Amino acid sequence: MASVFDSIRSSGFRRGPERLLAGICGGLAAKLRINVWIVRILTLLLFALPVLGWGVYLVIWVLTPNQSGSIPLERWLGRR
Repeated sequence: MASVFDSIRSSGFRRGPERLLAGICGGLAAKLRINVWIVRILTLLLFALPVLGWGVYLVIWVLTPNQSGSIPLERWLGRR
């Protein structure tokens, strides 16, 4: 399981410093080098699909490392 978290961490994707909630949109915007508000609007449109939108966001949220490299799911499992 540690190798899964290490591979996620090595992808270079982190939650963005421009946060409203979890920093996912800020991280995607920084990785894709686009305006954070474009990503936020697209995310809101994705939330119009109730199960898919919220489900995808939740999965990304628990698997995305913070700026420090800490992954929420890994912390909850007591692995780090």
